[in-house]
Amino acid sequence: SILFVLSVNYIFQNVFEQRHRDRFNVVLGKDVDMKSIGYNTYQSEIAIGNGGLTGKGFLKGTQTKGNFVPEQHTDYIFSTVGEEWGFLGSTLVILLFVGLMLRIIILSERQKSQFSRIYGYSIAGILFIHFLVNIGMVTGVFPTVGIPLPFFSYGGSGLWGFTILLFIFIKLDSNRVNEW
Repeated sequence: SILFVLSVNYIFQNVFEQRHRDRFNVVLGKDVDMKSIGYNTYQSEIAIGNGGLTGKGFLKGTQTKGNFVPEQHTDYIFSTVGEEWGFLGSTLVILLFVGLMLRIIILSERQKSQFSRIYGYSIAGILFIHFLVNIGMVTGVFPTVGIPLPFFSYGGSGLWGFTILLFIFIKLDSNRVNEW
């Protein structure tokens, strides 16, 4: 265990660049920097907190519409959801993602082809990692890394990528149904 601690310290000090160390220090609470590196996360947490239980209403968020959360339509879209739809809306979005991932896993279990099964599990894993890291990043649990929220974040490549992955799996599943 001592070797592990020393290796983590070595990697942190010698492998990571200064900007990466700064982000980890902000997330771990070692460095309170709300004006530069931690600004987006700090404003995002305020926006989600301002949403309360039911939110402020569609397009009525003070933090997100007042441009306190910069570029909230990209990686920080969940802060807009949290402020405008509140806890209930955020919970609904999370439940929809969980339902999608569970449905993909259930369909993967039913696949006769090993390729289709592994492909389905891979899609569920990719969506889960993106979902977990993005919401963790927006709520301040993880450092800011630039991973989009699937099917929500602005940007064509992410939306196209997730959609194509899902459509390929739907096609593979339809082949399962048509097999004799």
